[in-house]
Amino acid sequence: MAYPERVGDVADEVEEVEEEEETTGVDGVTSQILRRPDVLAALQGRLHAEMLESLPASVKRRIKSLKKLQLEATYLEAKFYEEVHLLEMKYHKLFTPLFEKRSEIISGQYEPTDVECQWDLDDDKDEELCDEMKNKVKIEEVETVKKEESESKNEDVKGIPDFWLTIFKNVQMLAEMVQEHDEPILKHLIDIKVVFHEANPMGFTLEFYFSPNEFFTNSVLTKVYEMKCTPDEGDPFSFEGPEIYKCKGCAIDWKKGMNVTVKVIKKKQKHKSRGSVRTVTKTVQNDSFFNFFSPPCMPEDPEAEIDEETQALLTSDFEIGHYIRERIVPRAILYFTGEALEDEDYEEEEEGEEDEEEEDDDEDPSYTPKNNRLRNQKNVNPADCKQQ
Repeated sequence: MAYPERVGDVADEVEEVEEEEETTGVDGVTSQILRRPDVLAALQGRLHAEMLESLPASVKRRIKSLKKLQLEATYLEAKFYEEVHLLEMKYHKLFTPLFEKRSEIISGQYEPTDVECQWDLDDDKDEELCDEMKNKVKIEEVETVKKEESESKNEDVKGIPDFWLTIFKNVQMLAEMVQEHDEPILKHLIDIKVVFHEANPMGFTLEFYFSPNEFFTNSVLTKVYEMKCTPDEGDPFSFEGPEIYKCKGCAIDWKKGMNVTVKVIKKKQKHKSRGSVRTVTKTVQNDSFFNFFSPPCMPEDPEAEIDEETQALLTSDFEIGHYIRERIVPRAILYFTGEALEDEDYEEEEEGEEDEEEEDDDEDPSYTPKNNRLRNQKNVNPADCKQQ
């Protein structure tokens, strides 16, 4: 049974807490431990280890046989996820014609027929609103006037302007990345596609298609994500399904003076002896959505340590890539209208209520939290990036 490197340090903290027992009493120590999940986990780990050590040799032998069975089940689970990936690719091919037609409507290449524009659910909502809150005749008159004015003003509008930019601004995760200077560029974003990798390593590519613009010459920007679906030999029981472990961006061919990912700053420097002043210009990285295509580099050695800042950036990057693939691309229109956001708000509210209940339990001296198994992760392994 493996424990994190910090357990030794935590054990020292446990001893310090135990030394305070004489002055604070048993109840005081218990209260301190319950407030410290790391200390509690270390204590539970110690108790588990002692319990296993005290078992008869015949029982320990049977436990090893069960672990071997569990290992076989783990590798069988990995095969299951590989077949799920193949099934996902099969259905993605069936979705593709629908997504291509969606792209044509958004860009204005195709104008849907009256039959294709019939959507009774919205019509029913409008009728209910009219019956309950407004005088139907007056509303129809106002709507007719507005419709005529709108048609005269927008008769030259093609497709759905700013479709993807609107989605980016609606979704909080993406809105935090989009800067004001990114918006004129994202107005040229006409489609996002997902391409699944059929061979090992398992993975997918996000393709961002842009109309001709004054910012860069690329028509497509790509972001490649590689996934692994093999249990770690050193810790096979940590396997929970395919996970993103590496990503690669692409070079953006910016036109002169249009690169929004960098900015030039000027600094004045004073000579120490002569007292003369000179102005120095320096190019530094600028906040921009397009930094998404220049992710941090992963070390080639899988055993190499990753600093906390890089790991945080990669974890966030993996979550964004997974979110775009799993939610944004398949349900783009619902994120444009905001309907998908309403569903997520309800989910967050439910989670918040659960967290509140857990906090109440923590305040109860008789409450004993569940055992949380700690694991020392050397590689980036964001839990939210599992393939569903």
